[in-house]
Amino acid sequence: MDDVSESQTRWTFFTSHARVLAAIAEDREARIRDIAERCRLTERAVQRIISDLERDGYLSHTRRGRSNTYRIEPGRALRHPAETGVTVASVLSLLLRDEPDRRAPHTGKGHAQG
Repeated sequence: MDDVSESQTRWTFFTSHARVLAAIAEDREARIRDIAERCRLTERAVQRIISDLERDGYLSHTRRGRSNTYRIEPGRALRHPAETGVTVASVLSLLLRDEPDRRAPHTGKGHAQG
């Protein structure tokens, strides 16, 4: 996880909270370790983010043995006043819809949408 310190010095379009939520949406039974690796965060940071998301009603979990199964509240609205009416589902659809493309090798053929 050498990239963690670099990611903290540069801005990005999506917050760590959005990345963690997207990782959970992709795998509702993901381990904290796996989420941290995917999001390039520490496990401790992921634990704090999950606590934030649960406290504010965006996420809940059910304990099954030694693992968790997460439940996302897709209809929950985002917190910032500038995002009034935008739901978790709409953000996740944006973050997850291109996931197969991100994993596929880049062909150099792109398209711009305007």
